[in-house]
Amino acid sequence: MEIPDVKEKWTSKINVVTLGATKPQGGTRSKTVTVGGETTLPFITFEGEIPYNPVISGFVADTVPDWPEVIKNAIGKEINSPVEWAQKSVQEYGVDLISLKMIGADPAGKDASPSDCAKVVEQVLKAVDVPLIIWGCGDDEKDNHVLPECSQAAKGENCLIGSAKESNYMTIVAICKADKHKIISEAPVDINIGKQVNILLQDADFDLKDVVMFQTTAALGYGFDYVYTIIERGRIAGLKGDNLMAAPQICDVAGETYRVKEAFSDDDVLPGWGKLEKRGPMWEAACAEGYLQAGADILIMTHPEAIKSVQNTIKSLM
Repeated sequence: MEIPDVKEKWTSKINVVTLGATKPQGGTRSKTVTVGGETTLPFITFEGEIPYNPVISGFVADTVPDWPEVIKNAIGKEINSPVEWAQKSVQEYGVDLISLKMIGADPAGKDASPSDCAKVVEQVLKAVDVPLIIWGCGDDEKDNHVLPECSQAAKGENCLIGSAKESNYMTIVAICKADKHKIISEAPVDINIGKQVNILLQDADFDLKDVVMFQTTAALGYGFDYVYTIIERGRIAGLKGDNLMAAPQICDVAGETYRVKEAFSDDDVLPGWGKLEKRGPMWEAACAEGYLQAGADILIMTHPEAIKSVQNTIKSLM
């Protein structure tokens, strides 16, 4: 009896996006990082091509995040300096990129000025030679002032700037076109809004082949299954030929993991759950490895043990 061919046959592929610029390309990076290009679902290499491995971007912030002490201790004193934190992430953890978030610019926090944020970008670019992802603080009004200065400070470095939403996409398009950066398009775990933001970017004459999609990440156990499904649906739509959904995808695993009690409360609060110093990185790694299966191309991570675990997973599956 002949065995039927049950392989999925997709009609399209995910866009290829390259981040970073070397000296011949007008930047100062020692290497570039490329994601996308898949013609099949994650890790199903017998059905199509996966030309580039998923990559890990080290989470770095301009000020110390509100994280539990055991997580801060795992990173070390370098967490107090974005420059040293970035260097440690590259040199010791072996991350492929640095994701720099300006949480200190939040008006409800330190309210750092746009010029202060731009200086941090300049310092991190000098300290490490990998491509850079630059995020604002999440307050749209403040980010409209912060991101233009940060973008200018990194002009020509082909960074990934985040994030473009329905409320601010024109500003992001303008700075990325002027300074030659790529864009993160953000949606609140809604595939229709994600598509709409990409339509707006396209209408603003920004090439969707320079876009990475971001569906607001959820930590393991907190809407994780819903986000997983949205990411998977986006990947399938892109493979079926929907050019508006054919972008690589990014997940902010670290930024969300350490906001949930299972990853910041120790066993005195959660009896029987085990010590947080082990449970925290396990929660982060499990979350990241789940999103890999959904179709994430870039994972933002922070705990060295979690990063190592996911690096090994990627090597094994690829």
